Amino acid sequence: MKLTRLVGECEDGDCPTIYATDRGTLIVQGSKVEGHQLRISEHETLVEISADLIRKAVRDNLV
Repeated sequence: MKLTRLVGECEDGDCPTIYATDRGTLIVQGSKVEGHQLRISEHETLVEISADLIRKAVRDNLV
């Protein structure tokens, strides 16, 4: 799978970032969420990113 960086909170990639894939999907890099009450599948996880990162992506017409 090929990833293309769309927007991030830093330039070195070691922070919350949104990527586009060559499959027409998005990948979100963020902090793993612990201690939640949701039931999710074993193969899934929850990540947390700032709302500002989404706003920046929308503002820049990236998603």
